[in-house]
Amino acid sequence: MKKQYPLEGLRVLDLSRVLAGPYCTMMLGDLGAEIIKIEAPGVGDDARAFGPFVGEESAYFMSLNRNKKSLTLNLKNEDGKEIFKQLVRQADVVVENYRPGTMEKLGLGYDLLAALNPRLIYTAISGFGNTGPYRRKAAYDVVVQGMGGIMSITGFPDGLPTRVGASIGDINAALFGTIGLLAALNRRNITGLGQMVDVAMLDCQVAMLENAITRYEVTGDVPKRLGNRHPSITPFTAVAAMDGHMVLAIGNDHLWGQFCTLVNRPDLVTDPLYRNNRARTENWTTLEPLLEVIFRQRTIAEWIAALESIGVPCGPINTIDKVLQDRQVLARNMIEEAVHPLAGKMRMAGSPIKLSDAPELVVRAPSPTLGQHGAEILAELLGLDAAAIRILQEKGAI
Repeated sequence: MKKQYPLEGLRVLDLSRVLAGPYCTMMLGDLGAEIIKIEAPGVGDDARAFGPFVGEESAYFMSLNRNKKSLTLNLKNEDGKEIFKQLVRQADVVVENYRPGTMEKLGLGYDLLAALNPRLIYTAISGFGNTGPYRRKAAYDVVVQGMGGIMSITGFPDGLPTRVGASIGDINAALFGTIGLLAALNRRNITGLGQMVDVAMLDCQVAMLENAITRYEVTGDVPKRLGNRHPSITPFTAVAAMDGHMVLAIGNDHLWGQFCTLVNRPDLVTDPLYRNNRARTENWTTLEPLLEVIFRQRTIAEWIAALESIGVPCGPINTIDKVLQDRQVLARNMIEEAVHPLAGKMRMAGSPIKLSDAPELVVRAPSPTLGQHGAEILAELLGLDAAAIRILQEKGAI
């Protein structure tokens, strides 16, 4: 039996732009959904103007918009709105990441669209959600990273609060948005009715604070920046070897004993300052310099071989070029290639979701050029011929 992508047959109208919404719809496309990306005529998704560029094409845009079709629609134009409404009647999902209230101003809010198609799953990803005092505020990744607390616990104690290097404010919202959307689809299988999925970037940042909230609630101490170490497990950190940096995670006292034997420091096992995890965590300031001396004595490769022989989780701190060459990453098809009609070959991250009954490679089509599939979509879904499409272009609707 031929393997199939699990979301084949699902039609998604993608009104989103830049990162959070496009990442969500990219995942849906990777899983087989038909993604119709609706963009403003002439300019398209803002991300089309973000570098780096290959010729005139944005590599940033290409990395987030594979497996999608592009249709240009002017949603401020009455004919453009009417086309969108007709598409909604045939869609399963709408995804948008406008500021709350924008779709209502356009006369295309959830209530109206749900009346057109009661089965519609309407997914809104925004900075602060559709309720609450901040709902109208604008937000970008760095804003919600700051407001959501993650920057206050990222970085070194003597340094500035630090933004996480990847845009986790956007990507986290995309992940939660996808989960909510799929949950709503499952509910629709039972009730036959769609619903609105309201995901806020700030909410998602709060949700990922892990044990920081618990630590504050239990101790009353405000969590602070700790550098690379873990607040509750020691040693669980980055260390400098002879030829660079690596990470290790000694997650229990048994592994600590194994490690001390490996490095010929049995005294550290019996020392009351370090004999159990709690003591090691409380006495990190004196343990850290001891570990620095130990790890400077071997190369990263030598340490990894030695530590793995006793079961200690560890690894190199790879630069991005080394990630793209890592044999495990390559074995898992995590680097895929698309051939763009204008930019040529482009490598990008694959999907981390591996399903036994679905093809493993997910990049079926490169990101679309602006409006590339407009005539095809309008003809196939709305039955418009070339003359009708030309009239819509002349009216500024598409």
